[in-house]
Formats: sequence, structure tokens, C-alpha cells
Amino acid sequence: MGHVIERETTPSPASGHGAGAGNPPPPRRLRRDATAVAALLAFVAATSCASASASHSAGSASGSVASDIPSRNPSPGSTSSVPADPPSTRIGTPYLPKPTGSQPVGTTSIYLKDTSRTDPWVPGAKARELMVSLWYPAKSRKGKRAPYMTPKESELTLKDGEITNLPLALLSKTRTNAISGARPAGHRRGLPLIVLSPGFTKPRSSLTALAEDLASRGYVAAVIGHTYENIATSFPDGRVTTCVACEVKQKDQAFWDKVGATRAADVSYVLDELTRASPIWKGAELINPSRIAMAGHSAGGASAVGAMLKDPRVRAGINIDGTAFVPVPESGLSRPFLFLGTRATHGPGGKDGSWEQVWRNLTGWKRWLVVAGAEHASFTDISVLAEQIGIYRNTDLPPVRSLEITRAYVAAFFDLHLRAKPQPLLDGPSTRYPEVELCDADQKTCA
Repeated sequence: MGHVIERETTPSPASGHGAGAGNPPPPRRLRRDATAVAALLAFVAATSCASASASHSAGSASGSVASDIPSRNPSPGSTSSVPADPPSTRIGTPYLPKPTGSQPVGTTSIYLKDTSRTDPWVPGAKARELMVSLWYPAKSRKGKRAPYMTPKESELTLKDGEITNLPLALLSKTRTNAISGARPAGHRRGLPLIVLSPGFTKPRSSLTALAEDLASRGYVAAVIGHTYENIATSFPDGRVTTCVACEVKQKDQAFWDKVGATRAADVSYVLDELTRASPIWKGAELINPSRIAMAGHSAGGASAVGAMLKDPRVRAGINIDGTAFVPVPESGLSRPFLFLGTRATHGPGGKDGSWEQVWRNLTGWKRWLVVAGAEHASFTDISVLAEQIGIYRNTDLPPVRSLEITRAYVAAFFDLHLRAKPQPLLDGPSTRYPEVELCDADQKTCA
């Protein structure tokens, strides 16, 4: 599973997590009879994550909550996605587009065990275990390319999507751009840190292309695998955990509150481990602890608000196409925030009204951007890889183009707020990216 560093910790009182005794790891869990949740790749046009309850989502009279499940069929009113031709029996190796920055990229994974809390999804697990992937500027491009995911993760991902006509290890063979265990480049406290959080059911690998790009631009990107909330997570001892949270039948607002709180706690714990006096990763000394921000897709984007409210170290946040199930209190949130999503779902007055409710209480710098032709999966690796293996096409916005847009706007936001570099791209229409529209919440228009 590539280069992995391990640590079991009981956070000190100063870390904000309290004390706790070490516990043995939870028993092996390989969910074989789980309800079929959405496939990472078996989709055409995906719906947004978790439509919030009536108190958080406009137009929801019943207060029910829909899960972050991609659909095999286009969402209502969508004409951009069309089924691809049946996969060929001679599929080439999937690959991620090259990063756009100038620096070589290295990567490693770290195993963390927080013994100060039990796992919220598996009460029998007396500690919260996490796998976190780090991408960072590297000194050299020489070395072995990092794996995209493990063969078992690929197998469970494809089986979960009922994709049986492809080699089960196919996704694990995806060609990445980062060198496994490469020596980090930079000077002490010289690199901003971006925490990335994937969508519900999605593995942390689904944000690899964005993480690699940020690293090539001089950031450290930490992508958290939120254990038991995704289809499969491989641990260094060979255990594979699956999506226990997916088995919860009533995905109401209380469920999504739990998701948000769990992810906020995960983020704070990871920040503790990367900024402590003796960090688990040697390259952590390059991280500037005063320049930390977060972005996430779907449920991960919604959780960015929760992480910012819980932890003042998170200076800025991005919600990428996620229903805003974590509310902002009336007292407001004054740190910078960006909404970036699909036009069909997240335009003002659109299908999902949750952004408008959160927008009112964002009191600092804020922007609301939508991308014409984009779908829920357009902002991740999912659409790029699915097109390559022949199970998806978007005729309105090709996946490589949507990834280019995502990388450009995410980097512009962080360059502005963590590096104080002016970014005209965020202030109005762009001739380079005419698909992106700036929205006016008061006028309920985007242009």
C-alpha cells in the first residue's frame, strides 16, 4: 500500500482531546453483506451528498435526508451525461492528468490511532483509527510512483458498484504522478497545509489529482480517510474496514450531524499530529501551523464548516458541491469561504437551498461559484477514471476539463488566503474558464 508511517497516540490535555489508555485494534471487519451503496465509478450523473433536513435544505417538506449516492441515471433535467460504450476487454492503464505546478510531488501515508475516543460508528473499537495520505513538494522526480489504492480497495469499490466486467484490481493500477516516500522539499515552516475530506462512501484516493496538484504548487495536502464512512480502507496490518455508516437505515439530520462532528474531530486530531513537537511525519517541520485550510467534496465539503467552527487553526474553507448539512450559527463565521458546485443543483434558488442558508451567516470573504455542465463527480478523480475505462461520458463538460477548473479555482482560493497573492480569477467571469459563473445570492443569479 505504498510508503506508510504508523503511530498510536493518546493526545495530551493541551491537544484538546483529553487522555486515554491504549487499546488493541478492533477485530477484522470485512463487510460482505453490506447494502449496495453507490459505486465510486458506476454512475452517470451523481446527485449531491445528503440533502439536508427541512431546517437546512430548502424545499424539503418531510425533513428526510438522502445519502451521497451516485446514480446510474442522469439527474432530472440533466442532458450532459450519457452512458459510455460497454467497457472493452482490452482497457489501458488508467492514469491521472499531470499536476499543473512546477514542483515534483512526493507522497506517503500515515496510520494514526486516537486512543482518547472510541469510534463513533463501531462502539467495540475503543480507539479511532485513521489512514491519512500526504502529498508534498519533493526534491526529485526519481523513484517509484505511488499506488492509487490497494488491490483490495479496488476490488471492493468495483464490486460495490456492481461492475463485474472489469479486472477487480484495475483501479489499483492507476498511474499517479507522485513518488512514494520521496524526500520533501522546502524550508522549516515554509509550506501551507491543506486538509482534504472526500465524499461519503468515497475513499481518500478520490481526491488524489487535486492533492497532487496542490503539492506541485508548494502545498502539503493531507487527505483523510474517514474510517467506516467509505467503501474500503486498508490498514498496515492487513485489515480492511468497510462502510459501517452506510448500513444506518435512517439517514436523517441526526445522522449527518454525526458525520459532521466525526469529521471535525478527525481533522483536529490530524492537525494535532502534524503540528505537535514530535510529529509522526518527519517532513511535518516544513508545515506552517499558521497557514492551514480545508477543502472537501460532497460530505467532505459540508464538513469544512464544522471543522472551521471547531478548530480556529483552519483559516479558510471550501465546500465543493456538498449539501451544507453543518449550519453556521447566527453569530457567524468570519473566515474566508468558497462554494464551488454544479449549476443545476447549487445555483441560488436551485434544487439544494442549503447553501443560501449558510451563506447568510458567512460574514467574512466569500464567493459562490457554479460550473455549467458539471455534475457531482466532476470535481474528483471519479469522472476522469470512469471515462478512461469506458463507463462514463459527459458531453457538456469533459472530465479532464472539469478537473482543470477544479484545480485552478481551489489553488486560487488558497493562494489568496494563505499566501496573500491577489487572484482576479475569483472576482468575476474568466475568458479562460467561461464555464464558471459567479453567483449573487441576493439577486439569485449567476453570470
